[in-house]
Amino acid sequence: MKSLLLSGLLLCMSMSLYAQDDPYLWLEEVDGEKALDFVSTQNQKTIDKLTSTSYYQDIYDKALAIYNSTDRIAYPTTYGDYVYNFWKDKDHVRGIWRRTLRSDYLSGNPNWETLLDIDALSKQDDVKWVYKGASGLHPDYNRFLVRLSKGGGDAVVTKEFDANTKQFIEDGFYIPEAKGNSAYVHQNTILVASNFGDNTMTTSGYPNQIKLWKRGTALKDAKLIHEGNSTDVGSWGAVMRDGEKSYVMAYQAITFYTRSVKVWHNNSMVTLDIPDDAAPSGILNNQLILDLKSDWTVAGQTFKQGAIISLNMTDLLDGKHTVHAIYQPDAYSSVSGISTTKNKLLLNLLTNVTSKLYIYSFNATAWTSEQVKAPDYGNLSVVDTDELSDAYFFQFENFLTPETLYSANAQDNTVKAFQSLPAYFDGNKYKVKQFMATSKDGTKIPYFVVGAKDMPINGSNPTLLNAYGGFEVSRTPFYLGSMGENWLENGGVYVLANIRGGGEFGPKWHQAGLKENRQRVYDDFHAVAEDLIARKVTSPEHLGIMGGSNGGLLVGVGFTQRPDLYNAVVCQVPLLDMKRYNKLLAGASWMGEYGNPDIPEEWAYIKQYSPYQNVHKDTDYPEVFFYTSTRDDRVHPGHARKMAAKMLDMGHPIYYYENTEGGHAGSSTNEQRAKSSAMGLSYLLMKLK
Repeated sequence: MKSLLLSGLLLCMSMSLYAQDDPYLWLEEVDGEKALDFVSTQNQKTIDKLTSTSYYQDIYDKALAIYNSTDRIAYPTTYGDYVYNFWKDKDHVRGIWRRTLRSDYLSGNPNWETLLDIDALSKQDDVKWVYKGASGLHPDYNRFLVRLSKGGGDAVVTKEFDANTKQFIEDGFYIPEAKGNSAYVHQNTILVASNFGDNTMTTSGYPNQIKLWKRGTALKDAKLIHEGNSTDVGSWGAVMRDGEKSYVMAYQAITFYTRSVKVWHNNSMVTLDIPDDAAPSGILNNQLILDLKSDWTVAGQTFKQGAIISLNMTDLLDGKHTVHAIYQPDAYSSVSGISTTKNKLLLNLLTNVTSKLYIYSFNATAWTSEQVKAPDYGNLSVVDTDELSDAYFFQFENFLTPETLYSANAQDNTVKAFQSLPAYFDGNKYKVKQFMATSKDGTKIPYFVVGAKDMPINGSNPTLLNAYGGFEVSRTPFYLGSMGENWLENGGVYVLANIRGGGEFGPKWHQAGLKENRQRVYDDFHAVAEDLIARKVTSPEHLGIMGGSNGGLLVGVGFTQRPDLYNAVVCQVPLLDMKRYNKLLAGASWMGEYGNPDIPEEWAYIKQYSPYQNVHKDTDYPEVFFYTSTRDDRVHPGHARKMAAKMLDMGHPIYYYENTEGGHAGSSTNEQRAKSSAMGLSYLLMKLK
């Protein structure tokens, strides 16, 4: 007991000393008067500088025209007989939620009916609502649980909506503002993970309890079916369907990458005997689909890391393992997406960062597959599936080819081009190449370069390097759209790097950059920059970097470790103070990725790269452009605020802009999005041309 008390006292003293050493903690007070004065002052300076450049207005106008264009694809979400869509344009700034008959949508002549006008609702309630999605009541889908955010944060208000009357249901299910989730079990019962009061949220700010709530009863009286630990990341509920059968699931996230998966079965919770780092991805024909993040030996077989397998669900609930192999990637491949239709499994596979789509069928003893007849050399993504049929939609795009939506059927493997975006720039003028850089430890790091066919190879090209490098997120080719029109057409070169920490080559690629190995991610990034310079694509004078969230941390490390490589940095909604990240908003949930800075052995490696602790007065840095949001309730705006203030006080000129809404996405409307895009690209062109 004495040692426990002593360690607690030492921790408190340590944090107190840190607070004394950090004169910018006041900027962590999100709505503090002094903090908002700082934001207002810096915002105005940045607006004055960047909107007065010769580039700004033209980029803003072109970007807004693209974002508001009526030629955009109305992406479908199928529920029963209807296709639902959320749409923003110049007349619907905050958007409308609408639907049309599926048959009309497929005919190419949708007759959209507006269900919910977010602009009108915002005016009525005097709240800047942001639509965050809806989940429907199976099988008729005449009722929905609609999620609305105040200003775009992750915390949402959930209200029950009648799709036939187009009204919120009086005395219907209503969940006050909180981070969490909900789903229909049936018409009169929903599954809820939310803030239920004292001691019901984790230290990461997510729900710790899951309840079954019956219509007509108070939320406080809902039946508790799961409770995790306060030190978990959080607990979330889900209802998985397999034909007419449904399973009430509880996911207790111990860390960001480990979880206990439970099923409410015969009025009690059954914990599934599966690896804690495996990711369940649906149930189909009584087969639980499992994505393995590490080797698993079960039922006399060893399934390798990255494999997709299935387990008989009935047997699993009885504690038995009947396992079938589905897919095993090789060293150059990974699974980037898993979807199910009524009878089929869809796997989206990446090989050397290009996509192929496969249909898998289960015949009671084994899985068989056939490739979907989709375009090559780009990125495929399943957009929508229908749990009542084998119809689905997928999209194809690459850097120079606009998105095309395809309607398809997994039963007979038919595919039909449905709708394409218009080209926003002349792709014929440009070429795409994939190169390999060699990182510090010898690992080959692939990256794409998009530039003019006749671009000079003399180091003079303004070049933008983008990457992410974390959380097993794969960065794949995408249509450059506004970036193509406003960056490539202005002589720019765009580079996308597939550094470690991502998922491009499976779980091993991600795990190679975790915790004490984090520096590998940054070494990869530096290596790509050096390779671009060595190839004379660009030079430090003309090289800029951009990243958001974990990518904001990436570029923060980039310019503090290697300021000699870059002349411009766009650092968006970033993590930067890695000493306190786990104490700010959802930060504690990411300790599985970065480590725990309160443990001396782990802080020893985190402090080596944490940008806030590694910025120095006597070093020359590029003039960084920090961009964040007051209403970001995932990555605290204090990261960007404190770094900006510290650099200014050291005498380093910077640009800073903080949108007063928008959440972690940074913007809530097309106008806000166009403004941020125009400021960012104006800054880059000003610095790099």
